Amino acid sequence: MKKDSFPNHYEQAFENWLIDNRIQYISIDEHKQAAFTDCKVKSFDFLVYPPDRQIIIAEIKGRKFTGTSLEKMTSFECWVTAEDVNGLVKWQEVLGPAYQAVFIFVYLIENIDVDFNGVDVFDFNADRYIFFTVKLDDYHSFMKHRSPKWQTVTLPADKFRQCATQISELLL
Repeated sequence: MKKDSFPNHYEQAFENWLIDNRIQYISIDEHKQAAFTDCKVKSFDFLVYPPDRQIIIAEIKGRKFTGTSLEKMTSFECWVTAEDVNGLVKWQEVLGPAYQAVFIFVYLIENIDVDFNGVDVFDFNADRYIFFTVKLDDYHSFMKHRSPKWQTVTLPADKFRQCATQISELLL
């Protein structure tokens, strides 16, 4: 795919990470929704085909990291909508056990001087990003309501630290 195939720079960075690491994928047009019986299901962002592993149903969530150190894994926004969770649950059910649904949190690094503490950094279009994945099952187990008005949920910080892994652990 072309580097500018997505309007969202977080998705562009992730797509270019996939290309750089020679991982096969299909990007999904998120403006289209699939209908199962009488309900519509939110589309995910990518199907990713890591070698010798389950196919990944990936929902990308772009966030900013404004901290100065990753040592204690704090200051990470990891909220999603209830629709995101419900959509991934449905997709995982429909596609079956050969697929694993995950949230991929793509963090744009805001500060110039950050102690990455061994976390892999990806440079893209003069910006720096880090990627963490959280399996849907883990997210679903530990999520807490964040905003009833906006229908968002989040992981408590300790659960995010427990469940989040670097993208390389999942895909490489």
